[in-house]
Amino acid sequence: MTSLPPCPQCQSEYVYADGELLVCPECAHEWSAQAAAEPDAEQARVVKDAVGNVLQDGDTVAVIKDLKIKGSSQVVKMGTKARNIRLVDGDHDIDCKLDGIGSMQLKSEFVKKV
Repeated sequence: MTSLPPCPQCQSEYVYADGELLVCPECAHEWSAQAAAEPDAEQARVVKDAVGNVLQDGDTVAVIKDLKIKGSSQVVKMGTKARNIRLVDGDHDIDCKLDGIGSMQLKSEFVKKV
């Protein structure tokens, strides 16, 4: 009998195989057996804009709606372009500089790739 790895969420040892997936009966977490065989494989995070285009570091994006800046009376107007973006982890996943405003972090759901 082959030993299966413990559940990555709850560390339960009662994991069973269900076809291509491994299943934990205690927390109902499912994951692929291939991912369990390669735990060091880094999964690339894919960031998409409002229309589904994949974003990368260095892209140019345009804001698709007016965005109020929290704690300020300024507004980022629709159509404002951010050049040479950087993708970061977190809720606001785009780090950029906007003309007339300065450094900002934006959510990818409010931008469109140009």
